[in-house]
Amino acid sequence: MKTQIITLESHDDLISVRDKLSWVKTPRVLLVWPKYEQVNLRLLDLKVLQRHTDSLGAQLGLVTRRANIRRDAESLGIPVFGTTSAAQKDLWPFAPPRTQRMPKNPRRDLRQLRDTVYEKEPAWRTSLTGRVITFTVGVIAFVTVASLFVPRAAVTLYPETQIQKSVIPVTASESVQSASVTGSIPAKKLSAIVETEQSLAIISEIAIPKSKAQGIARFTNLSQGEVKIPAGTIVSTATDLPIRFVTLNDTLLNPGVDEFVEVPIEALEAGASGNVLAGTLIVVDGPLGLSIAVGNPSATSGGSDSSLIGATEEDRTRLRDVVMENLRRDAETNFRNQIAPGDLLLMDTFEVVQVIEETYDPPAGQAGNQLKLKMKVEFAARYVSAEDMAQVSNVAMDSSIPEGFEKSDVAAYSPLTDPSTDNAGVSHFELDVSRALHKKVDDILVLSMVRGLRPSSALAELTSALSMRQPPEITLSPSWWPWMPLIPFNISVETK
Repeated sequence: MKTQIITLESHDDLISVRDKLSWVKTPRVLLVWPKYEQVNLRLLDLKVLQRHTDSLGAQLGLVTRRANIRRDAESLGIPVFGTTSAAQKDLWPFAPPRTQRMPKNPRRDLRQLRDTVYEKEPAWRTSLTGRVITFTVGVIAFVTVASLFVPRAAVTLYPETQIQKSVIPVTASESVQSASVTGSIPAKKLSAIVETEQSLAIISEIAIPKSKAQGIARFTNLSQGEVKIPAGTIVSTATDLPIRFVTLNDTLLNPGVDEFVEVPIEALEAGASGNVLAGTLIVVDGPLGLSIAVGNPSATSGGSDSSLIGATEEDRTRLRDVVMENLRRDAETNFRNQIAPGDLLLMDTFEVVQVIEETYDPPAGQAGNQLKLKMKVEFAARYVSAEDMAQVSNVAMDSSIPEGFEKSDVAAYSPLTDPSTDNAGVSHFELDVSRALHKKVDDILVLSMVRGLRPSSALAELTSALSMRQPPEITLSPSWWPWMPLIPFNISVETK
């Protein structure tokens, strides 16, 4: 028997397979599943394909080794084969004949049944007059309901106002955690590390050490024993800034009190400062000074300086002052960028935490036409947040609202005095606070006064009953509606 073979592909679904079956002209159709690809056909899809094949007068068979497909096909009575050749050689099970449903004969008494089930409408409902009356009543009812719920009104009142003013003393400290009614608010800490490099042209002259001073030191024995004075023994003056010399030779001091020996010496540092007067070298460094005394019978000489262009201590101080001022401005800018626009920076808490880097080029004592200074400094300061100041202002003002008034907006504040910080780290300042108050208005009373009236009558009633700084306003929607709404929910009251 002729069999048409249809090989399925991975993208095939119920619709595409059914379209392929529609072209079948043979009594048998064989669907072949691919070996390495998966076709998404469920049990219900197979049942639909089987019925569609039956409607075409053909029998459906499958070629697959997938256990789930074989199990679903066998439950539906669809023959399954291992290969296409086996499907052509093996016998197919006999397909049962299809049953056809025969329609019942139509009933001829349907009109009679309809007349017995449905009652006829009364004559007044089917007449033109009755329908006109019914329609008119419906329209009147609709208009009545619309007049209750559709109109809306907005009443704007301008009650009497009063300006409330006060001066509030405020204390800010890091130990305070939150704003309180006593005027204490937290002071929050800021920190910033800024750095800069700046140069200064030098026109000053400085003395650059050129040669070292030399002379003779006389050592006197203070003991009975022999004393060895090694080369490199240091002697110095007794001034606040001692000038130090070093012996150039190893020397042996004979035993006996008041025995002496003279040794050549040289200044440790070059420069004219090494030229000292006779009798000024009187200190012997180290434990050797317990056994011997020293003096210089004559002045030292030979120390000299060269006069070159270089930075003096005044130049370095002047440049440092300029750099520190620039760093302070940069730190202040940094702090203001860290806080909100309304926050208050406590400038008297501005301080230098530490100087991280301070490098001069050239170093002190060296010549140069230009002096450069590179500095990195950590600054700290404290600030007060606008939120805390607003909270303190509003709480203080709320406690002194006059009877019969209520606040209409938040308090406006501004620092009245510059903050001053004491030794305990507590900052003191005053806030100038003001805000507008308006007369209390009872919304329920207003609604009871205006509902159901004409707008002109409602305005007159409000003006006579309430104290206003300007006449009230009423806006109706729709604008042509002649009365205020009867339902209070359709009337909104706003005070300005």
